[in-house]
Amino acid sequence: MATDEKKENALGGRLELLRAILPKLPLILKVILVHAIGGSETSRHRDLKSDVIIAVIRSLIDPSKPRPLSEVQAMTLKDPGVKGKLWVSTVASEPPPERGIRDALLAAIDALNEPSARGAEPSFKIPELVPVEAEWTGYRAAASKNSKPPAISEEQKYHEMMKECKNSTTILYLHGGAYYLCDPSTYRMLLKRLTKLTGGRAYSVRYRLAPQDPFPAALLDAFVSYFTLLYPPPGSIHEAVAPGDIVFGGDSAGGNLSLALLRTLMEVRRQNRKISWFGEEREVPLPAGVASMSPWIDMAQSLPSLTRNQQWCYLPPPRLLSGEHQPPADSIWPTNPPRKHIYVDDDYILHPLASLQMADSWEGAPPIYISCGWESLEDEIKYFVSKLTRDGVTVVFEEYEAMPHVFECLLPKLPEAERNREGYASFVKTVCEDPKKIKPSYTAIKARTLKELEIDVEKLTPHSEEEVRDLARKKLSVQEAPVAPPPDVAAKL
Repeated sequence: MATDEKKENALGGRLELLRAILPKLPLILKVILVHAIGGSETSRHRDLKSDVIIAVIRSLIDPSKPRPLSEVQAMTLKDPGVKGKLWVSTVASEPPPERGIRDALLAAIDALNEPSARGAEPSFKIPELVPVEAEWTGYRAAASKNSKPPAISEEQKYHEMMKECKNSTTILYLHGGAYYLCDPSTYRMLLKRLTKLTGGRAYSVRYRLAPQDPFPAALLDAFVSYFTLLYPPPGSIHEAVAPGDIVFGGDSAGGNLSLALLRTLMEVRRQNRKISWFGEEREVPLPAGVASMSPWIDMAQSLPSLTRNQQWCYLPPPRLLSGEHQPPADSIWPTNPPRKHIYVDDDYILHPLASLQMADSWEGAPPIYISCGWESLEDEIKYFVSKLTRDGVTVVFEEYEAMPHVFECLLPKLPEAERNREGYASFVKTVCEDPKKIKPSYTAIKARTLKELEIDVEKLTPHSEEEVRDLARKKLSVQEAPVAPPPDVAAKL
C-alpha cells in the first residue's frame, strides 16, 4: 500500500511539473532561437541548456498570477525520498528544560539593536523552545544511483554513515528558500556531493519557516542545533562534536542564517555568558568557520544589482517592500498583526542579525568562505566581503562569471558548479584541519574555461559603509504597504 502511494505521489509530481512546463514552450523556443543566433549576451557565456533552465525558473518564480504563499510553500516541502549514493538519518533534538539558550539569543538581539531601542520589549513574537529536527547526511560509496535506504532504524543508518566518514568534519547546514520555502530534503543531493568531497558529514537543520514562525525562530533553532552538536542532549545518537570540527554552511537565506548565528555567538561571548543546557553551564565556542553560497545579506533589497543583473539571474525584481504584486490572501499571509516583511517584524528589518550589512564589526570572526555569481545579490555580497576584510576577518571569496543565484543547486553538472563545490569543500576540510592554512583570497572564475583571475579587494565594491546603511534606511522610509514574498527562491521550484 505504501509503495502504491509513493508511485501515485511520484506520478502526481511529474504531472504537476508537466502542467507547469507546457505553458512555457513558447518561452523555451524563443530562448533556443536567440541562443542559436548569438543574440544575447548570456549566450556568449553560458550553454543553451543553462539559458533555458534559468529562463523557465525565472518565469515560474515571477508569474503573472501569484499563488498563495501556503500553496507555494507546500510545493517546496514535498519530500522526494532518499535514493542513490547517500545516507540520511533523521533525528530530532529535544529542547533543554532551561530557557538559557533563548535568553542568551534575546540578550544578543537587544544588545545589537540601535542604542535608542535597547531595553525595550521586543515587538517580534518570542519563539518557544521546540524540538528541532535535522538530517544527518553523508556519502554512501557502495550504493548505486537507484539504491534505496536499507530497512534499518535511523540510529543504525547514522552508524552506517559514520563507518564511511574519513574525518570528523561536520557541516551544520542551513538551507535556503527565503526563510519561507524548502527543506533539508531539497538539499540532499548538494550535501551528498559536498560530503563526498570533504570525507565528513552534514547536519542539515529543519528550522521553522516564516511567515508562521518569523525572526528569530529560525535563528533559535540554528542555535539549538549547534549546541546539540557540541553537547548532545540525553538520548542523542551522536557523540559530542568539537567546535573545531564544525563549519556553518548555507546558501541564500541559509547563508544569512549561518552568518547571523555566527554573529549571535560572537555577541554572547562578548557578554561573557555561559548557557544552562540540560543541567550544566556550557561554554559558547565559535565554529571553525562559515561557508556560504550566495548569502542573502540585505533584507531591505536596496542595492543596484537587484535590478542591474536581471539578465544573469532568475530572481525577480526587488519588490520586497512594495504593495504591488501581492500574493492572494490565505491562512498564513498577511499576518496578524500585519507586517511588511515575510520573515521579520517591521522594527527589526534592519537589525544586524537580519540585514547583516548593518553590523558594526565582525572582528574576531573565524575564516569565512563566500561564493556568488553575476547575480541579483552581487552588490550586497561584495560589499559584505569587503566589510569582513576591513574588519580583519580571513575571507576566501569566489565570483563565478555569468552564473545565477545559488547556481550549484540549479545547474549542478556545469563545470562551474563542480569548481564551486571543490572550492567550498577545500575550505571546509582545511579550516577544520588547520585554520592557519586558510589565507585570504579573492578570485574570479571565468565561465566555461574556469580560468582564475585575482580580484583587487580594494576595488570589490564602490559602496561605502555609510552609503550602504543610508540606502537601506531610505528604502524602508519610502515604503509603507505590506510586502510581497522575498525573491530568494531555491532552484528546485
